[in-house]
Amino acid sequence: MKRILHSIHLLTLVATVLCCSTSLIAGKADGNLDIYWIDSEGGGSTLIVTPSQQSVLIDSGNPGGRDSGRIQKVAKEVAGLERINHYVTTHFHVDHFGGAAELSALIPIENVWDNGIPDKDPDGNPSAERWLQMSKPYREMKVGKRHVIAPGELIPISPGRSSKLSLHCLAAKQRFIDASATGSRSENPLCKDVTENPVDTSDNANSIVLLLEFGPFRFFDGGDLTWNMETKLVCPVNLVGRVDVYQVDHHGLQISNNPLLVQSLAPTITVMNNGPTKGTEKGTMASLKSAKSIQAMYQVHKNVRSDAENNTSDQFIANPAKACEGNYIKLSVSPDGASYTVTIPATGHSRTYQTAKK
Repeated sequence: MKRILHSIHLLTLVATVLCCSTSLIAGKADGNLDIYWIDSEGGGSTLIVTPSQQSVLIDSGNPGGRDSGRIQKVAKEVAGLERINHYVTTHFHVDHFGGAAELSALIPIENVWDNGIPDKDPDGNPSAERWLQMSKPYREMKVGKRHVIAPGELIPISPGRSSKLSLHCLAAKQRFIDASATGSRSENPLCKDVTENPVDTSDNANSIVLLLEFGPFRFFDGGDLTWNMETKLVCPVNLVGRVDVYQVDHHGLQISNNPLLVQSLAPTITVMNNGPTKGTEKGTMASLKSAKSIQAMYQVHKNVRSDAENNTSDQFIANPAKACEGNYIKLSVSPDGASYTVTIPATGHSRTYQTAKK
C-alpha cells in the first residue's frame, strides 16, 4: 500500500511539474514577436522579445532606480526573460542611457550597442567634468561585450521557426545606410516640400535608427532623431520605406517628427513614449494627424498640461494620471507577421491591426 501511495504521489508531482512548466512557457511557445513600451516617464525604454525568447532592449530610461526597476519587472515577470541579449543606447542623453548600469545589476546584459562612449560632452559643452561623472556608471557597468554600431549593420537575433526576422541599423552618428542596400532607388515624390530647421548640434542628431522586420511586419525606432536628419532619412530616397508601427521620435517633441518623415513612412499606428508633461507637442500632433495612413495613435502618458487638446483618444493612453503606476503598452505580432495586436493590460484595451501591403 505504501508503494502504491508513493507511486501515486510521484505521478501527481510529475503532473504538477509538467502543468506548471507548460504554463511558464506558454508565452514562449505562441510564436509571436512581442514589443513592450515601458514607462520611463519621458525617457526611452522599448523591449523586443522574439519567438525564440531572445531580447533586445532599446534605451534604458533615467537613473535613480525607478526606470530600471520597471524594465526589470516587465522583462522578468511579464516577458519571462532571464537576461537581456542585446541592449542599444540610441544616443547619450541621460533619459536614454541613465538606467542601464542599474539594470545590469538586476538582470544580465550580454551585448551593448551604441555610438561609442564619447570622452567629451556629446552636446558640445566645453566642460567635460559633468559628462564624465554622469557617464561613469555606464562606462563601468559589467556586460558581456560592447559594440560600436554602424549603418547597415544587423543586430544578430534569431527568429526561431517563425517568420523572417531582422533588426537593421539604418543610421548612426548622422551617417546613413546606402540606398542601394535598401532596394530604394527612385526619388521620394514628397521631397519637393522640404523644410529645414536650424542645425541641431546636440547628440539627438546622432541617434541610432533601427528597423525591425518580422515577415511583412515593420517597426521603426529612431530614438531622438531630429528634423533635418529625419529629412535625410527619406530624401531624396526613402531609405526606410513603409512601416506598420512608428515609434514617435523624441517622445513627441516638435523639433522632431518632421511631417515629411511621418508621411513617407505611412505607418498604420504610432506609439509615443512620452511623459505627463513631456511630448505631445502641437507640431508633432499635427504631423501625426497629417498622415492619412494612421489608424490609431498610442501614448504611454496622457498630456496633463494646459494644452489638453494635444492628446490622443483616452482609449489609447496607458497612464491617464500624472501620478501613475507605470503602465506599459504591449504589441504582439502573429507568427506569420500578417497581423498584430496592441494591448494596454492595465486598462483592458485590445485592438488588432492588419499588416500593411508594402
